[in-house]
Formats: sequence, C-alpha cells, structure tokens
Amino acid sequence: MRLVSWNVQWCRGVDGRVDPARIAAELRRIADPELACLQELACGFTDLPASRGEDQPEALARELPQCEPVFGWGVDVPGAGGARKRFGNMILSRLPVGRVLRHSLPWPASADEPSMPRVAVEAIVRAPFGHVRVVTTHLEYYSAEHRAAQVARLAQLDLEWRAEREQAEDEGPFRPQPATASTILCGDFNLPPADPLHRRILDIGFVDAWEALHPGVPHPATFRVHQRDADESPYCCDFVFVTPDLAPRLASIRIDGENQASDHQPLVLEFK
Repeated sequence: MRLVSWNVQWCRGVDGRVDPARIAAELRRIADPELACLQELACGFTDLPASRGEDQPEALARELPQCEPVFGWGVDVPGAGGARKRFGNMILSRLPVGRVLRHSLPWPASADEPSMPRVAVEAIVRAPFGHVRVVTTHLEYYSAEHRAAQVARLAQLDLEWRAEREQAEDEGPFRPQPATASTILCGDFNLPPADPLHRRILDIGFVDAWEALHPGVPHPATFRVHQRDADESPYCCDFVFVTPDLAPRLASIRIDGENQASDHQPLVLEFK
C-alpha cells in the first residue's frame, strides 16, 4: 500500500501557477498511491494568489476518478453570490472507505498573531492487511500555543480511537461500522523534529515513520526547499506517524525533493 502526504499550497507551484490537474499528474508520477492525504485545498477563494476560485477538491476528484474523495474544511465562510469559500484537507482513496469523521481542532484566542480554524480529516479504509484509520491534518503556522492545543486534541482523539464501542446490530445511524486502533496520522504539523510537540506526538503512542526506517538520520527538508525568503532555511515540518502495530509494515519512506508543484515536498510511504 502506497500513501502520499502533501501540502499542495492550494495547488500553487513554485512557478506561481495554480493547477489542480498538475497536482493529480504529479501524484500519478510520484507513486500512483492508494491513498493521497492532501493539505491546503481551496474552493471559491479568488483572493488567494493566482487562484480563480476553482473548486480544487472537485477538480482533483475529476482528474482521479478511481479515487473516492473525502474533504474536510477548517474554513467555511460566505463568498460572492451566495457561494461558499472553503479551505481544508482532503483524502483521496482507491481503497474502500468506511466511516468518515471531520474533527475541528482548537482555535484559541489570538489577538497578536494571524490564525485560521484547523481540522483533522479521518477515514477508515480497508487496506490489503486490514482496516486502517487514516487521518490528515494541518496545524497552525503562526502560533505555538495553537499548535500545542491542537496536539492535545489529537491526544484526546487517540483515546477515542482506542475506545471499545457497543457492537449490537442497531439500525440506521446507530449501526456499527468497521473500526480499528491501527492509525496513520499525517500532514503538515508546522513544527520541526526538534520541537517538543514532536516528542509529545510520540508520547501519545505514535511512531515517526522516518525515524523508524532511518534511525539516527535527520529528517530531510520538506518546506522552503525551492521557495524561500533570504532569511529562511529549509526544514522538515511534514510527517507521517503510525501506531506501533503498523511499524513492522513500514517498507519505505522518501521525500520527493525535486518536486516544485507546491512549496512543500511530497512524502511517499509504502507499507508491506
């Protein structure tokens, strides 16, 4: 099973061009993955640089018709002519998709720093080796306080994911669905590997896939590789974490360091 996690910067490349079809083509070229976990998808935002307000989740779903799309927006505000402007994360799955949940993350007061509502999108998929929970998220960029609160919420969600639930044969929305504690948590966490919050995610009970496969080797940069200001340096802020039961299934992880279809580099993970 192949998974790509990628912050696609509203499908805007280093060349300044917004092109969802290019993102789809890059996904096929990079790995043709069974699962694509994408952050920073937009719909209706004509005020984002180079965007025409295109419905990017719909465009990606059209370009990749073999995938089932799951979209969750953190930002959902009025647009022109009664339309909505939305910004969030997306999972594209060629595997069968079960229950889907969309989790709002904490958005504390922030009088001195810009911020936006954030979300984690969850889908249970049927992988070749059993059911797996796939979660993609994008934590706050500007505020460490926000990131800390959002990681704390992920810890709470992990407790919910591990909880036992009634399995009686109820009807309608109470009908039980396949569930699992096996979890892949990925996305743009907007923090470097040395940040204490990275350690906090490990303490929740997750394994950093890069560290599991490349112990002692620093994480390659995933951000500011091809596009940065003079005072900025490339660093890693994009991760894939897995629960310990999935760690033995990790086969490989790599960063597509040459890609310039976004300001972040895609992470490509393979399970055996």
